[in-house]
Amino acid sequence: MEKNLNLPQHIAFIVDGNRRWAKSHHLPVTEGHRRGANVVMRIINDCLEFGIPMATFYIFSTENWKRSEREVNFLMKLGEWWIVNTVDELGRRGVKLQAIGRIDELSPRFKSSIYQAMEKTKGNTSFTLNMAINYGGRREIVDAVNKILQEGKKETSIEDFSDYLYTRGLPDPDLLIRTGGEQRISNFLLYQSAYTEFYFTPVYWPDFSREEFEKALRDYSRRTRRWGK
Repeated sequence: MEKNLNLPQHIAFIVDGNRRWAKSHHLPVTEGHRRGANVVMRIINDCLEFGIPMATFYIFSTENWKRSEREVNFLMKLGEWWIVNTVDELGRRGVKLQAIGRIDELSPRFKSSIYQAMEKTKGNTSFTLNMAINYGGRREIVDAVNKILQEGKKETSIEDFSDYLYTRGLPDPDLLIRTGGEQRISNFLLYQSAYTEFYFTPVYWPDFSREEFEKALRDYSRRTRRWGK
């Protein structure tokens, strides 16, 4: 990676294409998800090397519950396995793990593994890893409004409203990368992405290499963000 590039400080990833990758390789869907999980750690390492301090990964949406029971169960077990088996490595690399979404609706074991990892890594400062699990952008906004109503407020400001979102205290993403060829954000960070730069690539997530990541970063570096000016 070239020096002096204008790199984003917070990248959001829609990790799409695991199932299509598996199909194209005549493999079970579960293998696509397994390969995709491995890419996450590599991207974290790349971000640490490039000096990018934060990334948010769209791991499981509120709509993903509509998939087959078998696939959902596998994704839940894979997520739990990933967190349990990488938390020590995250700690060694100085990575702070956070989770956004309706975490309390997950299974007791998965939920416990998430909260334990968050507690174990909360003092780390080299990189912030946000995992969007059981997350939906519309659900997040509705939950925020309901919290405001429960407090008896009749109005709020843009700044105050952000404090009721799952992402409270986090900066908005500068760049959103979606793999897999689709060109939509699929209910991800709807409020936070008002001025985010988008980058869409046809590459499936399991094939999202360091070279492809660098290509996205170079594309971002060439853009001029005007913030509506």
